[in-house]
Amino acid sequence: MASFGSVGMDWQERINWQRMREYRLGRAREAMRRHELGAILCMYDENVRYITSTLTPGWNRLKPGLRYAILVEGLEPILFEQGDIGIHVEKHSPWLLKENIRHSFSWIKGAAGPASEVQVDKFIKALLEALEEAGVRNMPLGVDFIDINMMRGFEKAGITWTDGMTPMMEARAVKNQDEQEAMRIVGAIGDAMHYEFSQFLKPGLTENQVTAFGMKYLYDIPGMEDVEDIIVSSGPNAWPNWRNFSDRIIRPGEIVIIDLAALTWNGFKSCYYRTYCAGGKPTAEQNDYYAMALGWLNDSIAEVRPGASTRDIASKWPDATELWGYEDEDQAAANLWGHGLGLAQYDMPVISRIWSLDFPQEIQEGMVFALETQHGKVHDFGVRIEEMIIVQKDGPELITTFNVNEITQAG
Repeated sequence: MASFGSVGMDWQERINWQRMREYRLGRAREAMRRHELGAILCMYDENVRYITSTLTPGWNRLKPGLRYAILVEGLEPILFEQGDIGIHVEKHSPWLLKENIRHSFSWIKGAAGPASEVQVDKFIKALLEALEEAGVRNMPLGVDFIDINMMRGFEKAGITWTDGMTPMMEARAVKNQDEQEAMRIVGAIGDAMHYEFSQFLKPGLTENQVTAFGMKYLYDIPGMEDVEDIIVSSGPNAWPNWRNFSDRIIRPGEIVIIDLAALTWNGFKSCYYRTYCAGGKPTAEQNDYYAMALGWLNDSIAEVRPGASTRDIASKWPDATELWGYEDEDQAAANLWGHGLGLAQYDMPVISRIWSLDFPQEIQEGMVFALETQHGKVHDFGVRIEEMIIVQKDGPELITTFNVNEITQAG
């Protein structure tokens, strides 16, 4: 259970951020060696943060290349920061060598045509300098993102590149004690938020008003960096789950499903669904559908333990072609679902009947992931529930505790 507060104190060691930084760097180096890479170029936000422990500003997110980092065998991480933000990084991130904080050469979602070619030439030149400094110029370079400009630039420079996302996902998959404690705090914040929803939700509100209430509540919490999305799907929007929110007015007795996807506290993300009935009691049919979804969830959680596989978990979920009459499992993508949580909302493992039955992955102690199930009647109602889990040596530790045994009545 989470035993510490969410801020640092001199009288009690809580999350040891330095220990976390060292652990992450060690995991990344180990993955790089295992995949026989000379270096890993990280352009996605979660990977840049994993190896440098620096923050990507909101407007930089989902724009690979505005800032990036490289981890080279035998050297400390090199951060290529956007513009002159590196001046702040030098002050606030003393674990990075000053000479390793450099400025980026970006083109993605900016320069195009000949301008992008010039920018990529600068990007390649700076990259080659880092590889040559470490003597790994002729070793494979792992990359977590690639575009046509990079491919042409790498070919021109004679750089051998390969998959760098897989080793980074492997590194991020297993969390140390500090990351686990951070995820417990995320779970506790989610518990509080769902309680607040249970008090706030009532007929007459619109879906976007409910989302706005959640956003305001979460951004008032110290350490909250981002709230990527709060899904509020009511009545006919709940099945198939629209996974969105709108200006639809919630009516008395309707089922409402709400997902915290994803609040981001100190970089750590949530995914946490609960099902509500607004201003009334759920019908017997709605309770029956909920009981089925809850059974699938509980059965899959019971399979969580070190040494088990993602196949063991996914096999507890029903066949989409039989249950909903779909053409294949892909049509039900993310309906019955599991996914790792950490600096990304899709750390390993990602669990689905689409691939986990044929390509299982081993569940390891220290993994953190969410399992979620849903069911419903088209354009009538839908139910969805989700738990966040830390894999411990003796089985699953649930870090989400708000009522899940029945549909929550609100308003």
